Amino acid sequence: MARILTLFLTLILASTAWSQDTSLRRLETGEDSKGWGAVGRLEIGGRGFCTGALIAPDLVLTAAHCLFHRKSGARIDVDKIEFRAGWRNGRAEAYGTVRKAAVHPDYRFGGATGTERVVNDLAVLKLHHPIRKSGIRPFETAGRLRKGSKIGVVSYAIGREQAPSLQQACRVMGRQQGVYVMSCNVDFGSSGAPVFSFDGDDVRIASVVSAKADVRGQKVSLGTGLGSALDDVLDALSRDTVAVNRSVGGAKFVKP
Repeated sequence: MARILTLFLTLILASTAWSQDTSLRRLETGEDSKGWGAVGRLEIGGRGFCTGALIAPDLVLTAAHCLFHRKSGARIDVDKIEFRAGWRNGRAEAYGTVRKAAVHPDYRFGGATGTERVVNDLAVLKLHHPIRKSGIRPFETAGRLRKGSKIGVVSYAIGREQAPSLQQACRVMGRQQGVYVMSCNVDFGSSGAPVFSFDGDDVRIASVVSAKADVRGQKVSLGTGLGSALDDVLDALSRDTVAVNRSVGGAKFVKP
């Protein structure tokens, strides 16, 4: 898998001169966070965290691999996951417990190879109660991104887990088989973070952070495209079917 993914990234990077953008703005106050309250920290069983974002008052979009134990590959019980919208400095603007979750039907934790591990790395969590609070507005989703598209990411990560950071100046470096290669600055904990497209004042989620990688000294981030893949996850959720995956292995981030 590493060889396939490395080759894919090398081909993408060979056609671009972009390097990873590193400018981050910490959203530490209510004023800083205005408009971003629907992004939150996902607490995973008290052992780790990911990032997620509301796409409806009761639906949180994140990465599928966040719902699996890193070592055993077992699914994490949804009652051990909590969504903390707008989490910063020890408090959240709203808290949500999870009633059920669905991952992409073709996602196999630790079992996929190459870009397949990233392209299907999507999950949606349904909360027990919708979050309806002034200042927390769920995001709409966008269609396909193009090479060179300006994008932004709001995420939590190691070293910045107590408040989200906004990066509003990264780009899509390439796309293949539903996987975006991006110049965005991500780290452990950024899994599931929303990747935003900007069209005037219209801000929509166009991808979800799945992994980070380092190819020949160039740091990149990998994102999952939405479109029909998200429709598949929402369909699974509506049918109340949650695929149980018993494969083992895998990692929180893919490093070629």
